[in-house]
Amino acid sequence: MLRRVLDAWRRWSEDRICRRQAIPESLWQLTLARYPFLTWRSAEELTRLRRLTTLFLSRKEFSGAQGFVITDEIAVAVSAQAVLPILNLGLDLYGSFIGIVMHSDAVLAQREIVDDDGVVHQFEEELSGEAMHGGPVMLSWHDVDAAGALDSWGYNVTIHEFVHVIDMVDGVADGVPPLRSRQARDAWKSVMEPAYADFCVRVDAGKITSVDPYAAESIDEFFAVTSETFFVDPESLHQTMPQVYVLLADYFCQDPCTSQSR
Repeated sequence: MLRRVLDAWRRWSEDRICRRQAIPESLWQLTLARYPFLTWRSAEELTRLRRLTTLFLSRKEFSGAQGFVITDEIAVAVSAQAVLPILNLGLDLYGSFIGIVMHSDAVLAQREIVDDDGVVHQFEEELSGEAMHGGPVMLSWHDVDAAGALDSWGYNVTIHEFVHVIDMVDGVADGVPPLRSRQARDAWKSVMEPAYADFCVRVDAGKITSVDPYAAESIDEFFAVTSETFFVDPESLHQTMPQVYVLLADYFCQDPCTSQSR
């Protein structure tokens, strides 16, 4: 009984937010036109995407780095792409953070590693996005804005970083999202780990891959990169890694290849 009351109150609260903070129709249509991969969905799914985008906007705080100005256009563009992976999973997966920091372009981050001999090496790494456990999420607007033009390359920095957020829900970035049971986790790893190993062999051999070679960096990057390909260039992933595609379709409860054919 209490659960039903709480669910009803939550639904009422969310409906109220969606009415009061509704995304203007012109801005929503502009967003869909800019990122065609968002439209590979039924009318019901697009309505849910818009609702989740609105709720996401109400729960997160955008800030611009070094004077970068956050406009409604920018906030909606980021939010619509961010909620795509959790369209059928719910916003609770993004409950661990609030802040989204936007830069106008990629940034140089100072890094430090210690090798096996204990020697410290410092270097700079160019980043178009970064997700940290507990937040914030950092994104380059240049890369976010270009996502619609780069979908045939399987590239989408927003989806990539928010899949990292999903991966870290259990506290560690290990390429495994939160799953219902140990059995489900083992089943996930039985597909992803051999696929990752095979992919690394192909990349090391200098073979051309339809998935960004950056996926060979680590198993968590493999999850993030294959996920962004899954959403923006699904046919390529389906053809080259069918088992990975099926695994992701089952987890995200979406089938972009089928939707794309509409």
